[in-house]
Amino acid sequence: MAGATGQAGEQGWSSRTAFLLAAIGAAVGLGNIWRFPTLAGENGGGAFVLVYIACVFLIGLPLVLSEVMIGRTGREDAAGSIARVAERSGVSTKWSVFGGIEILAAFLILSFYSVVAGWAIYYVFVMIGDVASSIGSGAPFGPAFQGEAQDVITGRMGTLFGSLGTMIGMHTIFMVVTVLIVANGVHDGIEKAAGTLMPAFFVLLVAITIYGAFTGEFAQAVKFLFTPDFSQLTPTAVNEALGQALFSLSLGSAALITYGAYVGDDVKLAPTAGMIAAADTGVAILSGLMIFPIVFAVGLDPAAGPVLVFQSLPVAFSQMPAGSLIGLAFFVLIFFAALTSSISLLEGPVAWVIDRFGLKRLHAALVVGGGAYLIGLLCAMGYNVLSDVRPLWFWDIFASNDILDTIDGVTGKIMLPLAALGVSLFIGWRADRRLVAAETGLSAGMLTLYRFVMAWLAPLAVFLILLFGLFPGLLGSA
Repeated sequence: MAGATGQAGEQGWSSRTAFLLAAIGAAVGLGNIWRFPTLAGENGGGAFVLVYIACVFLIGLPLVLSEVMIGRTGREDAAGSIARVAERSGVSTKWSVFGGIEILAAFLILSFYSVVAGWAIYYVFVMIGDVASSIGSGAPFGPAFQGEAQDVITGRMGTLFGSLGTMIGMHTIFMVVTVLIVANGVHDGIEKAAGTLMPAFFVLLVAITIYGAFTGEFAQAVKFLFTPDFSQLTPTAVNEALGQALFSLSLGSAALITYGAYVGDDVKLAPTAGMIAAADTGVAILSGLMIFPIVFAVGLDPAAGPVLVFQSLPVAFSQMPAGSLIGLAFFVLIFFAALTSSISLLEGPVAWVIDRFGLKRLHAALVVGGGAYLIGLLCAMGYNVLSDVRPLWFWDIFASNDILDTIDGVTGKIMLPLAALGVSLFIGWRADRRLVAAETGLSAGMLTLYRFVMAWLAPLAVFLILLFGLFPGLLGSA
């Protein structure tokens, strides 16, 4: 059982398994199911995947261990935990500003994440209707969208964006579910949700991957993902692999620090962090093995970009056996992945509000969730009635971005890497070595290597993400 925690933590996780499921759920999200296959497809496959895996275990894993360790040592929200570790290390508590950045980033990400997750809910409803039609026509195991032209299938995305009521409705459903889970607490809310959603997620992921292996071009997908073509490995691809490796692990978004605050003193953090990183990477790889056999089987472009999941794959399902059922399972899987991540995004700010202002959990969840919901409304409107709005028109890298993409860009290119940079410098240079050794349980040799990574490699890697995010033209000349 966990030791004393801040007010938000209540009694902590009931077991190491509960923490693992919740932490893996926080890490596994749309970044794994949607963004990883997109980036792998755009950057040639194998070489990108190889760099991605190397970045996860060389840079991402030490940062995961650092954030969980900060949380368990501090026993408070992200900002409070960093301040507590700083106090115990005899250094300035102003380092907690990076925890504050993480909390604000989580709040902003949740606002648009809920809108994007609403797209998955929309397609769940679409696929339910298609399955019902298939059953009604006596062909329950037939392809999806029978008799529909390809432009009609791909056009559903545009139809969704053009319907403000539908966009708001899906966003509302998703945010309400997220708030209700977090409002029920660590034990009865987050832990129970993770214990149900994550096993179901893995069952669906494996099942659809097996389906793709038998009905799709599995050998071609394996070759694409695991045969490195280093001619495809541009500086941009390397930077994107590094960024994907770090932030698909939910680093810089308060999730792992907050969840770490609820971890028991008996849990060994180093192997636990390793399991989180391995599970997250495994899901990303399996997502590629799930999606690309289907894409190749029907001759679609693996480099289709962000439309791959919401436009290309529905077309694939319309040309494959049992496409209706597989399509439904696929979008339910995306919904589960999005929900476990959104829970962690909400919990970080909620923990801060509880610890700082003493609000009851229900009230804190309503306040934070309500605020994110309102910003999400603007994001949804940015696809229709506010489609001409460009919030940062004066900043070249964001000048053409709509509301949602602006918030995504500011958090992803500035806030997350800035927070991760601060954490890496704090642990690498300022946190007390004996305290870090005691909390991580690392041997002397591993501790030296860990501190080297946190003092030099991680800051350099995250700084490059920040630099190239703000000045992408530098990559063109690299």
